[in-house]
Amino acid sequence: MLPEAQRTAAAQGVTGARWPKQVGPAGEETPSDIGPFLLWQQPHLIYFAELLRRSVGMEQAEQYAELVFETAEFMATHPNDDDGVASLGAPLLPAQECYGDVKAELSDPTFELAYWHWALDTAIRWRELLGREPAPHWEQTRDELRRPEVREGIYPAIRHPVLDRRTDHPSVLGALGVVPRTPLIRPEIMEATLLDILQNWDWRSTWGWDCPMIAMTAARLGRPDLAVDALLMPTPKNSYLSNGHNWQNEGLPLYLPGNGGLLIAVALMAAGWDGSKDAPGFSGGFTVRHEGLNRLPA
Repeated sequence: MLPEAQRTAAAQGVTGARWPKQVGPAGEETPSDIGPFLLWQQPHLIYFAELLRRSVGMEQAEQYAELVFETAEFMATHPNDDDGVASLGAPLLPAQECYGDVKAELSDPTFELAYWHWALDTAIRWRELLGREPAPHWEQTRDELRRPEVREGIYPAIRHPVLDRRTDHPSVLGALGVVPRTPLIRPEIMEATLLDILQNWDWRSTWGWDCPMIAMTAARLGRPDLAVDALLMPTPKNSYLSNGHNWQNEGLPLYLPGNGGLLIAVALMAAGWDGSKDAPGFSGGFTVRHEGLNRLPA
């Protein structure tokens, strides 16, 4: 798929490889009025490669270096230069897809900014570990990324336009939880954001991976009580059938992102992350045993 992803980036006037959200067997992007405008999946490949490196070492992970570097090259050249600030500009959609009607003017979603910073920083470290020449423009984009907006003491989903929609994925929480800690996100503001969302959200509109995402955020913020509550939240799409399927609705009776989200959330809560205590996502009263789990990046 790399040549196809490189052609996509080139057609958009930048270098590197742009990864679509979903593709067919030949690697071609599937038709959608949403998928081509999403950015949050772009860093995934770097995250997967980094987890592999941490598990098996750089010698075995090096075979994916070209993919990591082409992914980062797109991330370094895609942002707009807004008077010295690297901005994720329109047209785009955040992971909270309910903003589709403003994609032509939308900019700087909080989750994507944090994920962009972490992935670029990780790719830069890969170059160092492999003895490759530095890529100064990667470092420049990382350092110039816009700091997420803070509005009334919490992080909004997007910087512009000024909208606050409480439906679909509360993906702003992914900026610290799914994404490890970055200089872009202040934990105390993210905790205020978490508490605000828990008090005021349309939970029927959420999806199967949202409760695990909330649990990961709560765990990283030192709120294991909220992490456990999130996994047990009685929302319609936080349901698992006796066959293990994460049921969403009659037309979507199985939803693997929900299963994957649950697994990684429980792993984070049990094994923790670099520098954390053991079982940081479980409050008092739990006896937690785990085997074969690696810690996630801090």
